[in-house]
Amino acid sequence: MLRRPEQRDREPMPTPDDLLPFKPAMTAWRRDFHAHPELGFEEERTSAIVRAHLESLGIPYEAGIAKTGVVGSITGTKGGAGGNRAIGLRADMDALAMPELTGAPYASTVPGKMHACGHDGHTAMLMGAASWLAANRERFAGTVHLIFQPAEESRGGAGVMVKEGLFERFPGDAVYGLHNLPGLPLGTIAVPKGPVLASSDTWEVRFIGRGTHGAKPHLGTDATLAAASFITSLHSIVARNLDPLQTGVVSVGHMAAGNPLAPNVIPGEVFLSGTARALNAATRDMQEERIIALAHGAAATHDVLAEPRYIRRLGPTVNHAAQARIAYEAAVATMGEALARDDHPPITAGEDFSDMLAARPGAYGWLGTGAPAHPEGVHHNSHFDFNDEALIHGAAWWCGLVERELG
Repeated sequence: MLRRPEQRDREPMPTPDDLLPFKPAMTAWRRDFHAHPELGFEEERTSAIVRAHLESLGIPYEAGIAKTGVVGSITGTKGGAGGNRAIGLRADMDALAMPELTGAPYASTVPGKMHACGHDGHTAMLMGAASWLAANRERFAGTVHLIFQPAEESRGGAGVMVKEGLFERFPGDAVYGLHNLPGLPLGTIAVPKGPVLASSDTWEVRFIGRGTHGAKPHLGTDATLAAASFITSLHSIVARNLDPLQTGVVSVGHMAAGNPLAPNVIPGEVFLSGTARALNAATRDMQEERIIALAHGAAATHDVLAEPRYIRRLGPTVNHAAQARIAYEAAVATMGEALARDDHPPITAGEDFSDMLAARPGAYGWLGTGAPAHPEGVHHNSHFDFNDEALIHGAAWWCGLVERELG
């Protein structure tokens, strides 16, 4: 691999080949986690395995952060100014509440739970990186905090860790996250310059009218008609209130009204809920304002009452420019320029790593796992499975990032 001029006097960065000795262990861990999935804040078994591995490497750690979270700290022995610096590397550990249909020999043994987003792979890669870093302390100065986070899947584990003093207990200059991405060529590391993932909020509206007999609608006020009007107007937010060059999503996900055994009754209440996504604060604010205004407008038009509620859950995940550049440079150094990208488009899914980026500078990268083995094998699908061939690539990037930051 041709290295840049400023890199020629340095020791070469670790590559996936350097992590090959740890591949069997990473694969075994990953498949064991996959067979024993645990939901957010319930990762007792997973956490115990992580702790045992850190102990075996002589890495001090603290457990019980956000209930099942673990943070291990490795201090390098290389001299230099970097000795006063520290960074955090984060891997999420939780699974999803859904059935598995992969048919893999290591498929979930827990009915209704599976690792459908690859957090089993994330945990195994950070454990593998811990093995390499512990054996190569002389290659970096300062401290690496290994953050094994619980409850990423809609339960806000990152925010809980931050509130429980993560960065006060483990001070750091930057924090980094990595997530697998099926469809991105195997071994590719993509670190967007700015927005990576969208905010993820929930909205609710309850329309309250006067229920009546379906044959005598004039004797009541129709909450279902108000709800229908609201749903129709809801989609004007992105189409007409948002700059066409910006990104936003507003979707209806749930409707509840009446009783299927009483189709001749106009119900007195209709409940709707859905999701809203945005890549920046201005769009997020606008969507909240318009959802509430449209709910009240539809209610006034149809002479019913509206009770809208907007629940802010996760902010947008936006990389800090300096750390995104560092992470990209680490990808170039460890994977080669052909497998490093800094221009990946943002995705409208959400991530609670945004809470960590709100508290500290940092960046979030994508790890390419290649084409999924099953046509439907994308995130949050019962056919999803992490590609074990990507383990050495992700672990190598973690190690290269440490050297780029602290070497």
